[in-house]
Amino acid sequence: MTEVISIDLAEEEDDTIAKAVSAILDEAASALGLAFDGRKVQLAARDDVGQIVGGLIGAQLQRWFYVKLLAVAPELRGQGVGARLLKRAEALAREDGLVGIYLDTFDFQAPRFYLREGYREIGRLPSVDGAPQRIWFMKEFNGTGSTT
Repeated sequence: MTEVISIDLAEEEDDTIAKAVSAILDEAASALGLAFDGRKVQLAARDDVGQIVGGLIGAQLQRWFYVKLLAVAPELRGQGVGARLLKRAEALAREDGLVGIYLDTFDFQAPRFYLREGYREIGRLPSVDGAPQRIWFMKEFNGTGSTT
């Protein structure tokens, strides 16, 4: 007999739900000897008065590092801030023995930036009904800590 299962929308972020879902994924991933989610990373780029002018938010996920968000204030773009944030995330990933980094961006954002930084495209969602293309990139590390 099938139980009645309700699907509820949490109107606000609910840590209880996040912990429960993570626990289910951790149980499945334990067969690999890894937690599903690993270290969370937040990097801040600050100006000379301590104001945050950019940052990177990411996390380890099954021996890969996922860059969820990377942003730089418009007036500082093109000055190497984004590249420095990305390089710091890459260094952390290497230090932790991860195999590489992956991320996504939209076609109107920074695909050329990631290509310049040595990332390669691995997939796209098409532009549909005015929604922009979403593009995934990755950089794989080899055993020496350099890219392949």
